[in-house]
Amino acid sequence: MTHPTRTRRADYADFYQIQTRWMDNDMYGHMNNVVHYSLFDTAVNGWLIAKGALDPMRSDSYGLVVETGCKYYAEMGFPDLVTAGIRITKLGSSSVRYEVGLFRNDADEAAAEGFFVHVYVNQDSHRPTPIEGERRAILETLLVDQS
Repeated sequence: MTHPTRTRRADYADFYQIQTRWMDNDMYGHMNNVVHYSLFDTAVNGWLIAKGALDPMRSDSYGLVVETGCKYYAEMGFPDLVTAGIRITKLGSSSVRYEVGLFRNDADEAAAEGFFVHVYVNQDSHRPTPIEGERRAILETLLVDQS
């Protein structure tokens, strides 16, 4: 059996730190698998807000998750500090594929890796809308070459 290659911090374009919470642990004493998806969402949207690419109350459009996935490699749980490495591997006209590595405390290898695809939709019509201007420029800072 071959062991999968885990991503390292150097594989990501930027980072967002998240403190785990007491309630993140399940009865087995480690982070419940559903929390990983919440961390992905928190990291990407927190990063977008911090960079000025999203204002949840005022933006004309927002990213709607249409696909997601996760691979688990190592346990995490409260009171760990999680650093989420964030990168974009595909930036289309209205969609973005984010990849997120979750790093436990000071670890260099990801404890979990996930992805999700946002399709940007208009706030009023909920129909796909182009990613343009400043938002596109901000997202391009996360774009990495996968060749």
